[in-house]
Amino acid sequence: MADHSLVLDLALTVRHDGHGGVADDLSGPEGLTAWVREHAAALDVDPDLRTDGFTADDDALAAVRALRAAVRALFARAVRPDPPSPADAQRLLPVETALELLNAAAAVPTVPRLAWPEGADPYAVHHGTGTPDAVTALRAALARAAVDFLAGPDRVRLRACHAPRCVRYFLKEHPRQEWCGPSCGNRARVARHQRRHRLHAEP
Repeated sequence: MADHSLVLDLALTVRHDGHGGVADDLSGPEGLTAWVREHAAALDVDPDLRTDGFTADDDALAAVRALRAAVRALFARAVRPDPPSPADAQRLLPVETALELLNAAAAVPTVPRLAWPEGADPYAVHHGTGTPDAVTALRAALARAAVDFLAGPDRVRLRACHAPRCVRYFLKEHPRQEWCGPSCGNRARVARHQRRHRLHAEP
């Protein structure tokens, strides 16, 4: 099974804040810098992107947040006819705008190269045909991860979690899975029980 953690983790930088609102892990350049360094292993597959010395600025932040908005809009389309994450329900980019933004970000020219270390499986590395700046390389790596996921077979397992106080997307691991994790399942069952209790208590 392909590893789609990079694009899912980008989408999940929008999360519930624990107080009824939404928090953004990419709220400033320092948040993006920390996120990129935390995801260095996945991002370093792109030889044009050196994450060890990456430091975000306001332009990098705006570029990645715009790409994230496109990804979340396309995630919302992927889970239809179910509703999108409540974090996006009222402010989704139009699908055509999201597609244009994603494809433009992914369009940094690359050529495939085969790498085959001794004692390991071969793998493809996409080398840039030019030398993009760090922000362009970052956006391209994230956009290509999104394209690979959305065009791949795992897209059909994508769901929005609708447990109380959750705004996450997740990949459904088994047929009966309704929520992104056990804590959300517990909250949803408690909320359902309380609703039934209120209905029975009404005169």
